[in-house]
Amino acid sequence: MRPLTIAVDASRTTAAQRTGTENYALQLIRAMLALDSPHRLVLYFRDEPPADLFPAADKRVIPWPRLWTHSRFAAALWQDRPDFTFVPSHVLPLSFPGPAAVTVHDLGYVYFPGTHPGLSRRYLDWSTRHNVRRAARILADSLATANDIAAHYRIPESKITLVYPGVDEALAPVRDPSVLAALRARYSLPKRYLLFVGTLQPRKNIARIVQAYRRWRVAQGKTDVGLVLAGPQGWLYDASWTAGAEGVVLTGYVDDADVAALYSGAEALLFPSLHEGFGFPVLEAMRCGTPVITSTTSSLPEVAGEAALLVNPRDEAAIAQAIERVVRDAALRTTLIARGAEQVARFSWPRAAEQTLHVLEQAARAGQ
Repeated sequence: MRPLTIAVDASRTTAAQRTGTENYALQLIRAMLALDSPHRLVLYFRDEPPADLFPAADKRVIPWPRLWTHSRFAAALWQDRPDFTFVPSHVLPLSFPGPAAVTVHDLGYVYFPGTHPGLSRRYLDWSTRHNVRRAARILADSLATANDIAAHYRIPESKITLVYPGVDEALAPVRDPSVLAALRARYSLPKRYLLFVGTLQPRKNIARIVQAYRRWRVAQGKTDVGLVLAGPQGWLYDASWTAGAEGVVLTGYVDDADVAALYSGAEALLFPSLHEGFGFPVLEAMRCGTPVITSTTSSLPEVAGEAALLVNPRDEAAIAQAIERVVRDAALRTTLIARGAEQVARFSWPRAAEQTLHVLEQAARAGQ
């Protein structure tokens, strides 16, 4: 087929504090640009990107304070008439020409509506419904999400393609004692700690994580193992989740340069989330040689495979028992670390980029 001009919504990649979906867009676009492809990718931004962000890419910067997607981005697409449009981390414009693909990351708002503010929940439902109906092809981060989309929005499975994201290859175990000590000093961390990474919001199960930790801590009588909650406060954050909890440290947002050391210094990642479309921290911890405790729900068993302890995220006692096992059982820790290294090797951004570009090519060919 002839080379395509593909418009890519890169607006989320300029976020000062990137979370999972923004990081997905950044890493996937970077990997797609690195492919040896005949196609021309044109990146559209709402804000001026840093000079070192996609330095060799074709870029269009269209500043606009509000409703950028449905106004300025849409107008630019009508003007430029690309062969195809790809939105990796947001919503498709209400009106634009030609075929498109979009990534739907999760339907957590459907299964746990109380963990989202009412207006946000309604917007997520509307925008996802619009996405899946308007798009020629839908990318899903996991089989669990693909099945959710098909069932909830009555979308033919043939329209949905599973493309697993990758994991940042720059992440690696940090073993230098001075680097780990500097990290602990910078964020006021204890020498030994369990770690949660993510936005502090109800869907992440923060209240039960803290209660399970407290239950385990009381059972020990005395312990030097703390609980570090690393991430910004999200919607519906409740300070009572951690009120009076001894040994709990809140770091706020952690700089990208510190993430590998943060994982590497932890006794384990404690990630019993209620619902995840993918769950990047699971693989990030595995890449840094850190054992993982995660949930039996949504995409998390799919992502973790046989390389993590899986628990019912609603069962505080089960979470506490998993903490005890991973902290005390050296042989188990060794096994989980080794399995984690094997599991994380199954996920790569170059592979995700190749699969994504193939989906776009197929959809463009079908639309010709």
